[in-house]
Formats: sequence, structure tokens, C-alpha cells
Amino acid sequence: MPTWPPSLPPSPEITGYAESPPNVMIASQMDAGPEKRRKRFTAGVRPFHARLLIKRADVQTLDDFYMTTLAGGTLTFDWTHPRTGAAATCAFKGQPKYTPKGYNAWYVDFDYEVRP
Repeated sequence: MPTWPPSLPPSPEITGYAESPPNVMIASQMDAGPEKRRKRFTAGVRPFHARLLIKRADVQTLDDFYMTTLAGGTLTFDWTHPRTGAAATCAFKGQPKYTPKGYNAWYVDFDYEVRP
């Protein structure tokens, strides 16, 4: 299993970080009255939004990791859960977005999920 590149920041910036609990519920519309809700899964994926502040050279490192190591984001990778510090199996949910902050600093924003 590929692991998060050690030259990149080990966890996201606090600004821009977001985490949600897994959505394990399903709702069914009834003919009358309120919808019926039940648990659909025993475990679900936990969605995240992350922002990293990296150096110009690290943009290429992350791009190579995403495009080559993870086959364009199709494979999972091992990383550390940013809040708990526990080992986690993660997957990108779309492409990273690179935005310059200054000459040698770039923001990288991306969505990913922690899988059960």
C-alpha cells in the first residue's frame, strides 16, 4: 500500500480543514407522514477537506504521488488521521488544486476520505 510522501506535511493546515462523520443513514419517503430512516451500513467513509502549505518543489512531489503512485488518484494510501493521530487508509475524492501563495509557497486543497 502506498504511503503519504514523508517530504510533504504530515497533516493538513488548521485553516481549510474540515471533517464530517460518515453518512450511514438511508431515508425512505412514506405515502403519508414523516420519512422513514434507518441505518444502511455499519461503517462508512469519513469525508475530509484538507489544505496544505507546501514549497514549490513539493508541488511536483504531490503531483507525482497523485498521478503516478496512486494511478491518477484511483488507489488508496496510508496516512495519519489528522485529528486522532491513528493510522488510516485514505483515498482522494477528486484532483488536488494548486494555488500560489508566494514565490516559493503554494496552497494545495483537496478532498479525501478515510475508509473503514
